[in-house]
Amino acid sequence: MTRLSLGVIGAGRVGAVLASRLRSAGHPLVGVTGRSQASLLRIRTLLPGVDVMTPAAVAAVSDIVILAVPDDSLIAAAEELASSGSVRPGQYVLHTSGRHGLDALASLTRLGARPIAFHPAMTFTGTPVDLDRRCVFGLTAAMDDRPLAAELVTDLGGTPMWVEEADRALYHAALAHGANHLVTLVAQSMDLLRTAGSADPAAVLRPLLCAALDNVLAYGDAALTGPVVRGDVTTIRAHIDALAAADIDDSTVDAYLELARATAGRAEADGRLTHRGAGTIRQVLDEADWDAMAEIAAGI
Repeated sequence: MTRLSLGVIGAGRVGAVLASRLRSAGHPLVGVTGRSQASLLRIRTLLPGVDVMTPAAVAAVSDIVILAVPDDSLIAAAEELASSGSVRPGQYVLHTSGRHGLDALASLTRLGARPIAFHPAMTFTGTPVDLDRRCVFGLTAAMDDRPLAAELVTDLGGTPMWVEEADRALYHAALAHGANHLVTLVAQSMDLLRTAGSADPAAVLRPLLCAALDNVLAYGDAALTGPVVRGDVTTIRAHIDALAAADIDDSTVDAYLELARATAGRAEADGRLTHRGAGTIRQVLDEADWDAMAEIAAGI
């Protein structure tokens, strides 16, 4: 079967890896753009022999154009491509943004291009191993264009998830909250462990976090454990006292409080914490006066 030719605008961490994998699957890679030294190095490493072109030149020779540019640059990049005169009716134009849907490519759709939102739900390092985890792709496309989108996902070893246009921002918020904020949470936990004397916080957390993540993905709220779920107010107060006395960033304290409140709410909704127990925990958290406790801890 003849494969459609492929061009990539943006040889960043995402674009270069997608291009490399699709090329390996048999799609002719006819051109790519790259300006920065990092992008040019990725092209030499992951895409040897491919021609480096302008965006307009890439679009002119490609059946499928992938716009792998930052979210905030996508609409402007699409409009610039539309004004170049290189986009033709029937040509597929994909973008890799999680937040944006098809509206971001409206300037190209008006020219007859077939837009597809094609977002890999994965954190990228810019190396071939990025797609070895067989990630899900958040896709938005017209019904006639779905077979092509699904075929590309299969070529990449992924799984398609169809996202309605109106749900793109919510879909992306879910990923950011679950992955980006997880990094912040774990980094804060590592800081606390260092303060508590651990020489290797990652080694302490790794087995615990891996087990917790596996359990919540399998069992949802039933995986909740710890003092909040048990209604252990004494331990929660001890945590608050320790955090107040420690030399840590205020944002870590704020995160602990808010996540403890959220945990109490989910445990109550799941029937594992009584309404009264949840209320007591909220009261303890709400009464935490961090400025006063910091002064006490400092002996002021």
